[in-house]
Amino acid sequence: MPKNGKIIATIECRMTSSRLPGKVLMEAIAGRSMLEVMVERVKRAKQIEEVVLATTINSADDPIATLAKKLGTGCFRGSEGDVLSRVLCAAREFEADIIVELTGDCPLIDPQIISQVIDCYLLNDADYVSNCAVHSYPVGMDTQVFSRELLERANLEGLTPDDREHVSWYFVRNPEKFRLFTVAAPPALKFPDIAVTLDEKEDCELIRRILERLYYADHHFNCQDIVELIKKEPGLMRINEHIKRRQPVK
Repeated sequence: MPKNGKIIATIECRMTSSRLPGKVLMEAIAGRSMLEVMVERVKRAKQIEEVVLATTINSADDPIATLAKKLGTGCFRGSEGDVLSRVLCAAREFEADIIVELTGDCPLIDPQIISQVIDCYLLNDADYVSNCAVHSYPVGMDTQVFSRELLERANLEGLTPDDREHVSWYFVRNPEKFRLFTVAAPPALKFPDIAVTLDEKEDCELIRRILERLYYADHHFNCQDIVELIKKEPGLMRINEHIKRRQPVK
């Protein structure tokens, strides 16, 4: 049965990243921060009614709250370590029925891909839909969609440190309890070895170079444009290909 209700996107973000502190507010292009570019792109996903920056109560994250006011987005401040609780409380405060869970390390995320994942959730009998439980898209297009009601259940039952840190991990590690659906990349975008996510300083360099080449020509460039650029300039991939990405413990 098709689902309905208020759809919000939560972007988990903080300044105290262990690998690259302050990364979300580093300059991306034309004086705009990585997080500012991401918010601009997420807002173009047609089904999203509100974007909420889900940050922490730490004073170090005051600049994120300030940015939220500047951009006219929602902001919720909660626990640093219990990210599940932070996202759930943000969803409660902004009266979300459906949560589009995003992380602040995906500044080049494609709004068309976000919309596709949302549509898949809305039109299918699934509890949880993502395009990253099994990666087929370039890393950095990660989108997860589920109901606030389901996250309320995870809040009660998901008690391990991984459950609390990774928000939706409780669903993924309990496939017998939930109807899980993965959106696979079409052949033209099936490049999981491309990483345009923001973890290390080399990632920052790559993202800036991509923006320099694509942003000024068309602010609405998409994942296909990124893939085509990297095909044309394969040296770009070498900037961050040595970085090992963290994976949740199963």
